[in-house]
Amino acid sequence: MERYSVIRKKNPREIVLLKAFPCAWGRCAFCDYIEDNSRDEDAMAALNSQVLSQVTGELGVLEVINSGSCFELPGRTKEEIRNLLERRQIRRLFFEAHWMYRHQLERMREFMGVPITYKIGVETFDHDFREQVLNKHADFQNPEEVAEYFDSPCIMVGIKGQTRDMIARDMEIIKKYFKLATVNVFVNNTTSIRQDPELVEWFVKEYDWLRDDPSVEVLYENTDFGVG
Repeated sequence: MERYSVIRKKNPREIVLLKAFPCAWGRCAFCDYIEDNSRDEDAMAALNSQVLSQVTGELGVLEVINSGSCFELPGRTKEEIRNLLERRQIRRLFFEAHWMYRHQLERMREFMGVPITYKIGVETFDHDFREQVLNKHADFQNPEEVAEYFDSPCIMVGIKGQTRDMIARDMEIIKKYFKLATVNVFVNNTTSIRQDPELVEWFVKEYDWLRDDPSVEVLYENTDFGVG
């Protein structure tokens, strides 16, 4: 398990994968990532401290991810991150949070004392597919609602049951409403959700131009950010 990396191509930043308490929702149909969590706060805090010790601040930007939302990180880890930002003169932080935490985002910004770019796992803006198939538990009705709270949606493509039209609409939405976005090509895991290889092949060809789009990061493999 790699827990520290440096991203240099788009939005240069250091990135760490930390351990946290179980995801507050934890029932997304496609996700087995939640297995990287714990209830042993002392062990988590110790591991996270070791990972955070690798952060140099060289790029002035840090992304912190975990198996859920940033609010589920141990309290000691949050305090350590805040101290690290000041010590390493890090001027911006990337966090991810579930839709259910949308009213707590400003509180975290105040706590950390630096601007935070918030990511959210939208997966798709097709409401029925997101809720009935993926079981995302994010009941927003339109992209404007998401953009009111979050800066950067994470979209998933290449799942059986998705269509080209659904993906095309998602790509239009992220370009229209958001300055940043991440697109994850779905990779088969231990869940029952399966990849549609033909749809993936179409997406890779149709949206090859995203490779050069500075506002959209495409992960063709789960570990393309260097962690995981």
